Amino acid sequence: MIQNDFTGVVLVYLYVAILLITTEKLLNKHPVVGRKILHIMVGNVAFLLPIFQTRAIMAFMAAGPFILFTFLMSPYTPIKSIRGKTSSAGHGMGLVYYAISWTILAYVFFDYKIVIAIGIFAMSYGDGLASLIGSRYGKKKYNIYADQKSYIGSITMFVFSFIMFIVALLFYEFTITSKVIVILGIIALSSMVAEMITPKGLDNLSVPFIASICFYLAMFL
Repeated sequence: MIQNDFTGVVLVYLYVAILLITTEKLLNKHPVVGRKILHIMVGNVAFLLPIFQTRAIMAFMAAGPFILFTFLMSPYTPIKSIRGKTSSAGHGMGLVYYAISWTILAYVFFDYKIVIAIGIFAMSYGDGLASLIGSRYGKKKYNIYADQKSYIGSITMFVFSFIMFIVALLFYEFTITSKVIVILGIIALSSMVAEMITPKGLDNLSVPFIASICFYLAMFL
């Protein structure tokens, strides 16, 4: 492992550990809000991606271990003392799917780190804020596949996905033109639709994959 990769792994683990520690009381007292804040803030690992220089290290040492970690904190863990610790307020395997998405994106799009960031931001800020704001302010609901969602939540998904896509392009020094703005709007809309129609919890797989793949096809092919 070269120095940059080691630094990247340490920073990812340290950041997630700090998040878990700072949201511990919130998870216990306000599990819905706590879990969503954790879901959103983990997305900031997208800002650490440029540190990594080795595909396998990013995918299997920085991202991959969180698949096991989040599973052990899910309702299906064999360890009773931590069962459902971060998922009792949401879909049981949601954070596991989150980790799976990051791992696959990290491996497939390692040479296009901005593509990984687009998927992560759609999943974290977009989907996370959609759920948080939708559950608080969404009065008008709709049901798809027996999964209740709100119109305000879906609008929030579109708006914040689009905003964070702009942030990603600025951070990765990607040229922003009017054409790119239109493409980002279409990708944000596609991410919103994916979140709307995907069954329980699986949007943590569908949203990042659709956002990243659409961005890659539009920008690099």
